[in-house]
Amino acid sequence: MKPAVDYPKGEITGVVLAGGRARRMGGQDKGLLEIDGRPMVVFVVEALKAQTTTVLINANRNIERYRELCKCEVVPDRVGDFAGPLAGMASAMEASKTPFILTAPCDSPLVSGELGARLFEALQREDTELAVAHDGERMQPVFALLRRDLLDSMIAYLQTGESKIDTWYAMHRTALGDFSNEASMFLNVNTPEDRSQLETRFLEARES
Repeated sequence: MKPAVDYPKGEITGVVLAGGRARRMGGQDKGLLEIDGRPMVVFVVEALKAQTTTVLINANRNIERYRELCKCEVVPDRVGDFAGPLAGMASAMEASKTPFILTAPCDSPLVSGELGARLFEALQREDTELAVAHDGERMQPVFALLRRDLLDSMIAYLQTGESKIDTWYAMHRTALGDFSNEASMFLNVNTPEDRSQLETRFLEARES
């Protein structure tokens, strides 16, 4: 699917969200877990670098490891204590210098090369403040393109003690990007079983 509008790659900063506690993975730092011989964060950084002018990583631990591994600036949460993806987005917005940020989680290594272009097309078509990926059944809120001028609203919301990303999205005009034909990109690794299944997927792809 070729986007119908020109994609402004130079106006977009990529953001990898790696700031969670990963309780279902026993507290392991998911971005650094290997899939097919490489840390998952590397897959996501490579995908976003191809679609943006620069990439930031939001992480709250192993900061030097992320910086060394990905050659990217690493930004910890500046609001709350492991307050979730919205806090990570806010911190990345503060650090970015472009009109937009494009976000994806560190534990979804199958990020589409069309993520940014398709979300930008939806945002432009519907003239909204942000665009969020939709897999054909539901919204995937951490795969998003957001205008940087939403920062004040995001910080004000977080400072109330709230952090639910869906609730904050509902406060703003939101477009949905259709990724029903690439729903596999939303596969993420939350448990050791998820990791094994994704490893099998990579193995089968090599052997096919």
